[in-house]
Parts: sequence; C-alpha cells; structure tokens
Amino acid sequence: MNTHFGRLLVNNDDRIAPGSGFDTHGHRDMEIITWVLSGSLVHQDSEGHSGIIYPGLAQRMSAGSGILHSERNDGWRDGSIQHSDPPTEPVHLVQMWVVPDSTGGDPGYDQREIEHGELENRFAVVAGGLRAHADRAAIRIRNDTSALLAARLQPGRSVQLPDAPYLHLYVPVGSVDLEGCGELSTGDAARLTATGGRRVTAGTDCTDGAEILVWEMHAGMTMLDVRGH
Repeated sequence: MNTHFGRLLVNNDDRIAPGSGFDTHGHRDMEIITWVLSGSLVHQDSEGHSGIIYPGLAQRMSAGSGILHSERNDGWRDGSIQHSDPPTEPVHLVQMWVVPDSTGGDPGYDQREIEHGELENRFAVVAGGLRAHADRAAIRIRNDTSALLAARLQPGRSVQLPDAPYLHLYVPVGSVDLEGCGELSTGDAARLTATGGRRVTAGTDCTDGAEILVWEMHAGMTMLDVRGH
C-alpha cells in the first residue's frame, strides 16, 4: 500500500482469489479508480450500478455523500439470476483513492474501455480532471488538479514523465528503469516532487514488458483532506 502523497490517498495492489473479495462496505468523499491487470472483478453498489471490470476497462466510483459497494472475484448475480460463470483464476487489480475538490454531492459511477493501442508504448489518460487533459481523459473525476496515466511498454521502450509538482509512479507489472533513480521492480513505487521529463524504460529481461501507472498531481494534501472516506 502506498498512501498520502499529493492528492493520492491510497494506492492498493490487490490479488483476490476466486470466490473471495470485499463484501458490502461504505465510503464517502473520495474518488475511487480501479484498474484491473488480469482476471475480472464484479462491482455492485447501493446506487444500482453493477458490472464486471476487466483489463482495459477503467472504473471510477465517486463516493460523494456516501455509497455502499462490494467487489468480488465471483460470478455476476442480479438477485437470483446468474449472469456469468464463477471464475477460476485470481484477479489482480490496483485501486486508487483520490481526494475530491469538495465534499458531499451525489455518488457517481463511470467506466470506459481503453483500447490496447492507446496504451502501447505511450501514455493514455485513464482518469482525470485536469483541463490540460480534458479531451484525452477516458473518465472524468471530481478533482481538477490530478490525472491518472497508464502505459504498457514493450522491452526497451520508454515514455517521458510529465512535469508536475507531484508525480507518483507505480509498477504493477514487469520492471523499469527510472532515469536518475535506477531500477523499479514489480510492486515498486517512486514519489517525485517538483520534477518531470525523466524517462521510464521497460527492462529487457521480461519478454512481456512492463505496465506503469502514473499520477500527475498539481496540488498536495492537507489534513482536512483526510476525511472519513
């Protein structure tokens, strides 16, 4: 778990066994983005949203004044109706919590599919509220100072980090070399302040390359931001 940096409150890397997951629980005043790397995750919430999240499908849940939800590596059920078969493989996901610009408001939900070509050896804007990314963000979040970027790098290929007061780089798959810092392996993170322009290069020792998640943040967090989420 990586916590409390810039506007990013939580960065959780989870692996959930078949038939397991997080039973119904509540959140408030938080933007929650889920990115699945392998397998699939069933989401259901108190606002009537339900569905299956899989690799390439970004999901955002705005907790607003309060929402209840569950997330399970299970078959999707609607009451007594079974919509999909129970899975046999674990699901690997990264879930990130970002502080919204204001408290309260109605809960919200969105999900968008991002084509593999948009991620291959370049950054795609998975979610964000930055004006600079207004035409690129797949999902809009209630935070106008932050954006989540993702890239899938083939071995030896690289991308350049954006300029921002706060950058959070996470490597959920593979290994990379961060210019000026060295190697980051699977599960490693780097927190950069007042820097940008560094190159991130996928290692050549992994035939499948690497996947990276980067939060570009133009504001930090105050104690008032750490609310009951």
